[in-house]
Amino acid sequence: MVAIGAVVVLVDQLVKNWALGSLDDGPINVIGDFFRLLLVFNSGAAFSMGENATPVFSILATVVVLGLLWFATRVRNEWWAIGLGLILGGAAGNLGDRIFRAPSFLHGHVVDYLSFGAFPVFNIADASLTVGVVVIALAVLFGRDPYPLADATGELGDSADEADEADAAGDVTTADEERR
Repeated sequence: MVAIGAVVVLVDQLVKNWALGSLDDGPINVIGDFFRLLLVFNSGAAFSMGENATPVFSILATVVVLGLLWFATRVRNEWWAIGLGLILGGAAGNLGDRIFRAPSFLHGHVVDYLSFGAFPVFNIADASLTVGVVVIALAVLFGRDPYPLADATGELGDSADEADEADAAGDVTTADEERR
């Protein structure tokens, strides 16, 4: 999970630095006006909402990143690890901008550069956050437990999968059966 987050932050910051050096003279049309590389500085949250609350977003992002780092030591399901790793990387990538970029500490503007039609301009960190949320939603939808139970051999598995396998094998006992 932490490795995924670190890769996202690295790629995000490398591309942001490229965008700062390459897009300063104006946008680059990749697919006409539909997909452009356009340099934008975002002081707000998603879609530039809350532009006057940059320090609040910085503090919230710090809490999220610290919480995800704590949670990273406990997650044992690959769906959750991937999803939370993507969210961690996205949150940390944009937090780095808020901390270290102009105009000042905790007031920094996030560098955005991906422009699709009328959709708000975003960056790799934003995309990573979004994909991470989708992966977590799918994990919840498919009953993936972030803390799978250990099986009889001590190997970690997914508790939803184990319950399905035990039920199919007829190995499920109820509390009434155990009392007999």
